[in-house]
Amino acid sequence: MTAPAPHPAAPSAVLTAPVPASLRDAIADRLAGIACEAGRILRGYHGGDCPHVIKPDGSPASLADTRSEELILAALAQAFPGIPVIAEETSCTARPAPLFFLVDPLDGTRDFLAGNEQYCVNIGLVQGDRPIAAALAAPGLGRVWAAGTTAREAPIREGRPGPFRAVHVRAAPAEGLVALVSRLHGDSDTDACLERMPIGERRVTSSALKFGLIAAGEADIYVRCVPTMEWDTAAGDHVLTMAGGRVVGPGGDTITYGHHTRFYRNGPFAALASAAYRDALDLPRESAVSYFDRRRAGEAVSPPDPVPGA
Repeated sequence: MTAPAPHPAAPSAVLTAPVPASLRDAIADRLAGIACEAGRILRGYHGGDCPHVIKPDGSPASLADTRSEELILAALAQAFPGIPVIAEETSCTARPAPLFFLVDPLDGTRDFLAGNEQYCVNIGLVQGDRPIAAALAAPGLGRVWAAGTTAREAPIREGRPGPFRAVHVRAAPAEGLVALVSRLHGDSDTDACLERMPIGERRVTSSALKFGLIAAGEADIYVRCVPTMEWDTAAGDHVLTMAGGRVVGPGGDTITYGHHTRFYRNGPFAALASAAYRDALDLPRESAVSYFDRRRAGEAVSPPDPVPGA
């Protein structure tokens, strides 16, 4: 596909809701640039002995997370003054507004610290309860996705997005669906959902990269029944939705954002290349506990047999 014409620069004036559709791709381009700049910081720490601590929930937080978030917060304040930011490390208790950002400065910290290149930077602009512009950068893989009213992907070149091209989900392959599954956070409810689907391959993939790969037509389904946070999913959700896919919760409803009263925690969801897959899933109403966390708690459990194609 040919690259779309360049979008006008995102406005410097304060944005107010509702944001015109004509501005959303330009906003997404700006977010992609910020995400790639944060990615340059992350690459500087990747593969080394990055200082980190373990948070009360058992997840790690590293110096790379902090430095990336500092850059993103400063850049958003300059480019989009007055819009509150709900970010994982420093402002996760902030309240939403008619427009607000959801930011994960380093999605996949545990894998990042282990040297895995499948980590992401997620930035989503939410209006009401749904994202309207987003960027999802995978610095270790040299890929970045952006979406306003269209979903696009670009290579990352010297810390900046290269030429964008349009992306779209694919039709179901004849040999079966490709399901993207977590390296660390598998669980029995997710396995039960996938067993009801015509899965041809389960492919281990980390972080919000899963959304980008489905949007790019490289996979078909990602089911997550263990807890996640809204900053983990908002950017990828919008990229996938604008590429023709859906992200749904129990009952098949589109998931929503800005739930301060539940501390921005998501319930079970499925990211789908086609909404036609949702009826067979039967997602649980409550979040599951991962095999990883059950083992950490001392329970003798084992995941299913090795993942084909991993």
